Amino acid sequence: MAHPLKMNDNFIPCPVAVGDELYPNGIFVFNITKITEYIQESADRVALGKVAVSDFPKEFSFINEAYVDSVDISKPVVLAEISPGRYTLIDGHHRLEKARRMGINSVRAYKLGVEQHMRFLISKEAYLAYVGYWNSKLKGMDKMGHSYDNKKIKDTVGTKTAEPYEPDRNTRGYW
Repeated sequence: MAHPLKMNDNFIPCPVAVGDELYPNGIFVFNITKITEYIQESADRVALGKVAVSDFPKEFSFINEAYVDSVDISKPVVLAEISPGRYTLIDGHHRLEKARRMGINSVRAYKLGVEQHMRFLISKEAYLAYVGYWNSKLKGMDKMGHSYDNKKIKDTVGTKTAEPYEPDRNTRGYW
Protein backbone atom coordinates (compact mmCIF):
# COMPACT_ATOMS: atom_id res chain seq x y z
CA MET A 1 0.00 0.00 0.00
CA ALA A 2 1.24 3.47 -0.84
CA HIS A 3 2.29 5.62 2.08
CA PRO A 4 3.00 9.32 2.51
CA LEU A 5 6.57 10.35 1.90
CA LYS A 6 8.36 12.17 4.68
CA MET A 7 10.44 15.18 3.82
CA ASN A 8 14.14 14.52 4.30
CA ASP A 9 15.76 17.85 5.16
CA ASN A 10 19.14 16.25 4.48
CA PHE A 11 18.29 15.17 0.92
CA ILE A 12 21.31 15.47 -1.33
CA PRO A 13 20.57 15.80 -5.05
CA CYS A 14 22.08 13.19 -7.32
CA PRO A 15 25.34 14.53 -8.72
CA VAL A 16 25.66 15.00 -12.45
CA ALA A 17 28.94 14.30 -14.21
CA VAL A 18 29.87 15.45 -17.68
CA GLY A 19 28.31 13.00 -20.13
CA ASP A 20 25.57 11.73 -17.79
CA GLU A 21 22.24 11.05 -19.49
CA LEU A 22 19.36 12.96 -17.92
CA TYR A 23 15.61 12.50 -18.28
CA PRO A 24 13.61 15.71 -17.81
CA ASN A 25 9.97 15.39 -16.81
CA GLY A 26 8.96 18.96 -16.05
CA ILE A 27 10.74 20.04 -12.87
CA PHE A 28 11.66 16.41 -12.17
CA VAL A 29 15.00 15.61 -13.82
CA PHE A 30 16.39 12.12 -13.25
CA ASN A 31 20.01 11.06 -13.73
CA ILE A 32 19.56 8.03 -16.00
CA THR A 33 23.26 7.18 -15.96
CA LYS A 34 23.20 6.80 -12.17
CA ILE A 35 19.88 4.88 -12.30
CA THR A 36 21.46 2.43 -14.77
CA GLU A 37 24.45 1.96 -12.46
CA TYR A 38 22.08 1.38 -9.52
CA ILE A 39 20.14 -1.26 -11.47
CA GLN A 40 23.35 -3.07 -12.42
CA GLU A 41 24.55 -3.07 -8.81
CA SER A 42 21.14 -3.93 -7.30
CA ALA A 43 19.49 -6.20 -9.86
CA ASP A 44 18.13 -8.46 -7.13
CA ARG A 45 16.20 -5.52 -5.62
CA VAL A 46 14.71 -4.17 -8.84
CA ALA A 47 11.58 -5.72 -10.35
CA LEU A 48 12.09 -7.02 -13.88
CA GLY A 49 9.11 -7.92 -16.02
CA LYS A 50 7.50 -7.13 -19.35
CA VAL A 51 5.39 -4.26 -20.60
CA ALA A 52 3.21 -4.16 -23.67
CA VAL A 53 4.56 -1.90 -26.41
CA SER A 54 0.97 -0.88 -27.17
CA ASP A 55 0.69 0.70 -23.69
CA PHE A 56 2.81 3.60 -24.92
CA PRO A 57 2.04 6.21 -27.59
CA LYS A 58 3.15 5.57 -31.14
CA GLU A 59 5.04 8.84 -31.44
CA PHE A 60 7.49 10.39 -29.05
CA SER A 61 8.33 14.03 -29.59
CA PHE A 62 12.04 13.45 -29.06
CA ILE A 63 12.83 10.30 -31.05
CA ASN A 64 16.11 10.62 -32.93
CA GLU A 65 15.42 8.68 -36.13
CA ALA A 66 19.12 8.19 -36.85
CA TYR A 67 19.53 6.48 -33.47
CA VAL A 68 16.51 4.13 -33.47
CA ASP A 69 18.05 1.44 -35.67
CA SER A 70 21.21 1.21 -33.54
CA VAL A 71 19.55 0.47 -30.18
CA ASP A 72 19.53 -2.96 -28.56
CA ILE A 73 15.93 -3.89 -27.74
CA SER A 74 17.08 -6.78 -25.54
CA LYS A 75 18.17 -4.19 -22.95
CA PRO A 76 15.22 -3.56 -20.59
CA VAL A 77 13.52 -0.17 -20.52
CA VAL A 78 13.09 1.61 -17.16
CA LEU A 79 9.79 2.63 -15.58
CA ALA A 80 9.48 4.85 -12.51
CA GLU A 81 6.54 5.04 -10.10
CA ILE A 82 5.49 8.67 -10.52
CA SER A 83 2.43 8.49 -8.31
CA PRO A 84 1.08 5.66 -6.17
CA GLY A 85 0.76 2.60 -8.41
CA ARG A 86 1.39 4.52 -11.65
CA TYR A 87 4.55 4.20 -13.70
CA THR A 88 6.07 6.16 -16.56
CA LEU A 89 8.84 5.36 -19.02
CA ILE A 90 12.02 7.25 -18.09
CA ASP A 91 14.57 5.33 -20.14
CA GLY A 92 14.20 3.30 -23.33
CA HIS A 93 12.04 5.43 -25.64
CA HIS A 94 14.14 4.48 -28.68
CA ARG A 95 14.14 0.78 -27.74
CA LEU A 96 10.37 0.84 -27.35
CA GLU A 97 9.94 2.58 -30.70
CA LYS A 98 12.24 0.08 -32.44
CA ALA A 99 10.28 -2.82 -30.92
CA ARG A 100 7.04 -1.27 -32.19
CA ARG A 101 8.44 -0.93 -35.71
CA MET A 102 9.63 -4.55 -35.61
CA GLY A 103 6.15 -5.74 -34.60
CA ILE A 104 7.27 -6.90 -31.14
CA ASN A 105 4.41 -6.90 -28.64
CA SER A 106 6.30 -6.57 -25.35
CA VAL A 107 9.70 -5.59 -24.00
CA ARG A 108 11.48 -6.31 -20.75
CA ALA A 109 11.30 -3.50 -18.21
CA TYR A 110 12.81 -2.60 -14.87
CA LYS A 111 10.28 -1.07 -12.54
CA LEU A 112 11.56 1.33 -9.89
CA GLY A 113 9.41 2.22 -6.92
CA VAL A 114 9.34 5.75 -5.55
CA GLU A 115 11.91 5.00 -2.84
CA GLN A 116 14.29 3.64 -5.48
CA HIS A 117 14.19 6.42 -8.04
CA MET A 118 13.70 9.55 -5.92
CA ARG A 119 17.38 9.58 -4.96
CA PHE A 120 18.24 10.19 -8.62
CA LEU A 121 16.54 13.59 -8.80
CA ILE A 122 19.21 16.17 -9.56
CA SER A 123 17.88 19.12 -7.53
CA LYS A 124 16.56 19.66 -4.03
CA GLU A 125 13.79 21.83 -5.47
CA ALA A 126 12.60 18.88 -7.56
CA TYR A 127 12.80 16.57 -4.54
CA LEU A 128 10.67 18.89 -2.40
CA ALA A 129 8.12 19.27 -5.21
CA TYR A 130 8.09 15.50 -5.78
CA VAL A 131 7.33 14.70 -2.13
CA GLY A 132 4.45 17.19 -2.23
CA TYR A 133 3.19 15.80 -5.54
CA TRP A 134 3.32 12.19 -4.30
CA ASN A 135 1.53 12.98 -1.06
CA SER A 136 -1.18 14.93 -2.91
CA LYS A 137 -1.86 11.82 -5.03
CA LEU A 138 -2.59 9.78 -1.90
CA LYS A 139 -5.76 11.80 -1.38
CA GLY A 140 -8.67 10.02 -3.02
CA MET A 141 -7.24 6.53 -2.47
CA ASP A 142 -9.05 3.90 -0.45
CA LYS A 143 -7.44 1.84 2.33
CA MET A 144 -6.37 -0.84 -0.18
CA GLY A 145 -4.41 1.75 -2.18
CA HIS A 146 -6.78 1.85 -5.16
CA SER A 147 -7.27 5.24 -6.72
CA TYR A 148 -10.78 6.51 -7.17
CA ASP A 149 -9.62 7.94 -10.49
CA ASN A 150 -7.96 5.11 -12.43
CA LYS A 151 -7.41 7.15 -15.60
CA LYS A 152 -4.01 6.81 -17.16
CA ILE A 153 -1.92 9.93 -16.78
CA LYS A 154 0.65 11.47 -19.05
CA ASP A 155 3.89 13.06 -18.03
CA THR A 156 4.92 16.41 -19.38
CA VAL A 157 6.51 14.91 -22.49
CA GLY A 158 3.47 12.83 -23.32
CA THR A 159 4.60 9.30 -22.54
CA LYS A 160 1.78 7.11 -21.32
CA THR A 161 2.16 5.38 -18.01
CA ALA A 162 1.79 1.66 -17.49
CA GLU A 163 -1.41 0.39 -15.91
CA PRO A 164 -1.57 0.61 -12.12
CA TYR A 165 -0.69 -2.52 -10.21
CA GLU A 166 -3.52 -5.00 -9.74
CA PRO A 167 -3.44 -6.49 -6.21
CA ASP A 168 -3.30 -10.11 -7.42
CA ARG A 169 -0.42 -9.35 -9.82
CA ASN A 170 1.79 -7.44 -7.39
CA THR A 171 4.73 -9.85 -7.64
CA ARG A 172 8.21 -9.56 -9.08
CA GLY A 173 8.18 -9.86 -12.83
CA TYR A 174 4.48 -9.26 -13.43
CA TRP A 175 2.57 -6.02 -13.84
